[in-house]
Amino acid sequence: MTDFMTITIEVSGRHVHLCQKDLDTLFGKGHSLSVYHPISQRGQFATVETVGVKIGKKVLKGVRIVGPVRDHSQVELSRSDALRLGIDTEVRLSGTIQGTPGATVLGPKGRIRLKEGVIIPHRHIHASPAAAKKAGVRNGSIVSVRVAGIRAVTFHRVIVRMHPTYRWHMHIDTDEGNAAGIQRKATGILIKS
Repeated sequence: MTDFMTITIEVSGRHVHLCQKDLDTLFGKGHSLSVYHPISQRGQFATVETVGVKIGKKVLKGVRIVGPVRDHSQVELSRSDALRLGIDTEVRLSGTIQGTPGATVLGPKGRIRLKEGVIIPHRHIHASPAAAKKAGVRNGSIVSVRVAGIRAVTFHRVIVRMHPTYRWHMHIDTDEGNAAGIQRKATGILIKS
C-alpha cells in the first residue's frame, strides 16, 4: 500500500440544498427538480432551478440548487460570498449547521427563512469503502493533497467522507480553486498525515 495516490479535485461553486417542504414553498407544491447536468457523485446533479440568497439587504442571485432533495436545507458559500453578504460564517462539513447564520432564500413562488444553515464547506474527499481501503484511509481521516502547477499548493486538513455510493473525488470551494489556479478540475496527490 502506498502513501501517495492521485485524486481528481473539483471546484464546487456556491449552491443550495433543499428539503421538499422548502422546495414546495419556493417553486410550488409538488415541484420536482430538473437536471441541468449530473455532477461527479452518483445520483447528484446541478439543477435548472436557481434561487436568490438574501442576508440583510444584500442578495446573491442565480444560486444553483444541487439535487436531489435533502432532509434539510442549507446554503454553501465561499468565504468571498459570505463577506459580500456581510456575514462571517464558519467552515463546516455539509450537514453540520447548528449555530450557523441563517438566510432568506428567494424563489419564483415564495421565500423561506432559514434560521441557520449558511456554511463555508470544509474541503473534503468523497470515498467509497473500496477506494478508502486502497488509499489506506477511513471515514474521518484527515489528509493533505498536493497540487502541482504555476500556483502549486498543498491543501491541509482535508477530511475523508466515506459512503458506498461515493466516487473518489476531492471538493474545494471557488476561493480555494482560485488560490491553486484551478478553474474546474485538476489532479492532486494524496499525502497521508
